[in-house]
Amino acid sequence: MISEKLPDEKLIRLFKAGATREAAFAAIIRKYQERLYWHLRRMLHIHEDADDVLQNTFIKVWKNLDKFREDARLYTWLYRIATNEALTHINKEKRHRNGSLDNEDLGLADRLRADEYFDGDEAAIKLQEAIDQLPEKQKLVFNMRYFQELKYDELSEILETSVGALKASYHHAVKKIEQYLKSS
Repeated sequence: MISEKLPDEKLIRLFKAGATREAAFAAIIRKYQERLYWHLRRMLHIHEDADDVLQNTFIKVWKNLDKFREDARLYTWLYRIATNEALTHINKEKRHRNGSLDNEDLGLADRLRADEYFDGDEAAIKLQEAIDQLPEKQKLVFNMRYFQELKYDELSEILETSVGALKASYHHAVKKIEQYLKSS
């Protein structure tokens, strides 16, 4: 068994070596699956959706890791794949909902209220209500910066956009959240 504690560069070399491909991939999964799951869960809200998208993410990684050029860090490449898979899933869901008679769209705050296992306080629910009001890109940037504490340069690699645009999105998201919290 290959340890997930090895540096990413070593795991990639072991994956590309062929004989240790499956063991190296299993180590990469162990190393990143929890972080990616929670990133996806914040975007998708539903465990089953996050789990499905995570599985699709790792399938894409398996198919493309041989071609990974290593001009980006492995975890930013993984986050980019996971984010793109989640956005594809969100767009499919929106198309499905628009074609459906049931156009109900519960935000995470509504799901938290309905979840018997959620033990957070009203402040957490209010914060999530405020986040639910944000446009999709601001919501994504806010969640990745605030909850996952990613740096702007990491976000820039993952989302393939400039640091300046990310700072602006985050700033606007924070202002909208502050306004929502003051008014409620």
